[in-house]
Amino acid sequence: MKEKLYEIPLNDAMDADDECPFCYLERKGEEELMDFVLGSCASYMESDTREKTDCAGFCRTHQKRMFEYGNALGNGWILKTYYKKTISEMQEEFKNFTPGKKSLKDRITGRKAEENSICRWIEGKEKTCYICDRSSAVYDRYIATFYHLYKKDASFAEKLKKSKGFCLHHFSDLIREAGRYLNDGEQAQLYSVIFPLMLENMERVSGDIDWFIEKYDYLNRDADWKQSKDAVQRGMQKIRGGYPADPPYKQK
Repeated sequence: MKEKLYEIPLNDAMDADDECPFCYLERKGEEELMDFVLGSCASYMESDTREKTDCAGFCRTHQKRMFEYGNALGNGWILKTYYKKTISEMQEEFKNFTPGKKSLKDRITGRKAEENSICRWIEGKEKTCYICDRSSAVYDRYIATFYHLYKKDASFAEKLKKSKGFCLHHFSDLIREAGRYLNDGEQAQLYSVIFPLMLENMERVSGDIDWFIEKYDYLNRDADWKQSKDAVQRGMQKIRGGYPADPPYKQK
């Protein structure tokens, strides 16, 4: 069966023999977005891109990764217009601000007064991130593609059976969306595959961590490390997702 273009990334992720194919896709997608935002294509010089980054901003995590990426001038251009937009909004917020007052009942009961408009404005800005938002939209499509391939492509279902399963974070998302794409019978069939798969691979990683610790016993100093040399980072990934041992992604 000929592969469609949108199916290729997920099939590549399943072929990568990773602890979680969605972690693999998440990392690759984030690196591509970093290249788009700050890389040689200089999208930060395009007014339509900067309009979007000015609107969404960046979360603390991606702000740090953008700094580590290495393009100080690009980061400067992004901050230049973001600051101007933020200052303009701040002036408007300050102009219209009215301090909240506690009622007598609130003072007696100790109930907090309603949060003021400035806090709501700041919290609203902290809820958006240009990279997170775009990653989330792509991720939703990957979940849909997973179920599309699972239903129509027997070879993909076989890849799933032979895979290392998923991290708990992405496994939760996958299960949450199952009812959206599969009927009851299809869900039961999927669960009969992935529940044992998850247990088997959680036990595998747990065993690797056990042996990693045992290797520090002097009695085992000459024993084979087996699969345990990177057990700690894989163990962390399996629980929460991501790649804790990855170095910062830098501009090429």
